[in-house]
Amino acid sequence: MAWAVSTAPMTQPFSAIVLAAGQGTRMKSALPKVLHHAAGIAMLDHVVRAAIAAGAREVVVVVGHGRDQVTEHLRARFGDQVHTAVQEEQKGTGHAVQCAMGALEGLRGDVVILSGDVPLLEANAVAQLLEVRRRDYGMKLALLTAELPDPTGYGRILRDERGSVLGIREHKDASTAERTIKEWNAGSYAVELAFLRRSLTQLRTENAQGELYLTDVVAMASQDGGAEGLRWSAESVMGVNDRSQLAIVDAILRERIATRWAQSGVTIRGLRSVFIDADVVVEPDATLEPGVHLRGKTIVRGSARIDVGCVLTDVEVHEGAYLKPYTIAEKSSIGPRAQIGPFSHLRPDTLLAEDTHVGNFVETKKTSMGKGSKANHLAYLGDGKIGEGVNVGAGTIFCNYDGFRKHTTTLEDGAFIGSDSQLVAPITIGKGAYVGTGTTVTRDVPADALAISRTKQENKEGYASRLKSRMQALAAADKKKA
Repeated sequence: MAWAVSTAPMTQPFSAIVLAAGQGTRMKSALPKVLHHAAGIAMLDHVVRAAIAAGAREVVVVVGHGRDQVTEHLRARFGDQVHTAVQEEQKGTGHAVQCAMGALEGLRGDVVILSGDVPLLEANAVAQLLEVRRRDYGMKLALLTAELPDPTGYGRILRDERGSVLGIREHKDASTAERTIKEWNAGSYAVELAFLRRSLTQLRTENAQGELYLTDVVAMASQDGGAEGLRWSAESVMGVNDRSQLAIVDAILRERIATRWAQSGVTIRGLRSVFIDADVVVEPDATLEPGVHLRGKTIVRGSARIDVGCVLTDVEVHEGAYLKPYTIAEKSSIGPRAQIGPFSHLRPDTLLAEDTHVGNFVETKKTSMGKGSKANHLAYLGDGKIGEGVNVGAGTIFCNYDGFRKHTTTLEDGAFIGSDSQLVAPITIGKGAYVGTGTTVTRDVPADALAISRTKQENKEGYASRLKSRMQALAAADKKKA
């Protein structure tokens, strides 16, 4: 009986097979099960990453249901690091591994076999499983096991009186006594590759499901050099069969991720209240307040502060920036010491330089702002090029769309845009120019010029009381008619 042992560097090469051909009918989804996301990436990605991080030289993913989607996804995520093998018919886990063996032709050493729907499994588990397999020269196989009060549905681990693994009995084939066993097969194996090739040819379908069970290889290993079970955390080897289990796994992954960043020097106020995707990077001395969501490939640099309720997707936040509550940003860059929000919306391709301010209820899209420029209140800035030291007043709109094409608004260094102005693109406001409040600008404004377009104000003395009386009479007449 083996328990967790210290991780040693993997000096001998090994390969990995990841089983991902199942349909996953209980997910009730057109999307292949292994492509459902946990902590922002596909479940399958977590498993492949664990194998690569442990040192796998070759990773072969067995695909079947939705194979085109899965193959395309793997190519986009991992390129040539990962290969696929097709299981045309679902004839059991043993058959799935048989389908993968052609991709490992000519290789020697060990192979690790993993399940694509176990995203909580980490590289450390793979490394320790290999260490158990290799510490005894004659041992052919090691596998991860776990214990549950009720392991219904799982294969039970059969041991002799000394604790040595004899084999695995699948639940449907188990006797009443065998079903009382609490230790179950976690579906992760480290196997000597030459032994695996031989044993796969001996698999038979004489079982309750009429399939080729990979678990039968364990009994063969027990009789040919030995098999060893490494007990592991039941949580870490939890498989996902439906969306409720997916939600549980997602929550565990997110707490793990938040804990890891907190241990690295990030201030996180409530580990379970922030949501950090697996691909996100957060540098030491950054601060994340409750309710923050960091998605995709977001990067938060040191000393940046992300306040309550911010949602960032594929955003880079530079040093010392402060995102006030409920800022929403996507595919944007926020410069050093910038101040954003509250309630700002940075749409894709927003590029903000150092010391910029984008305030409450300001929306940007495909717009750059130079050093020290500000738009503090209630503005829409779309398709803009804003220089340094520019002030954009409240209520300003970049009128960038003519119904057919988008056009660019350019504000050169030091320009001042008064409140409630409409800038009809394409247009350029020159360096140091001043646009008066309430102006609709339709022509370029030269540098250092004043642009103003207002109707002449007229004051009619004593007219207010007469107007009020007339309006009051009209309201009374309407009420009488009703």
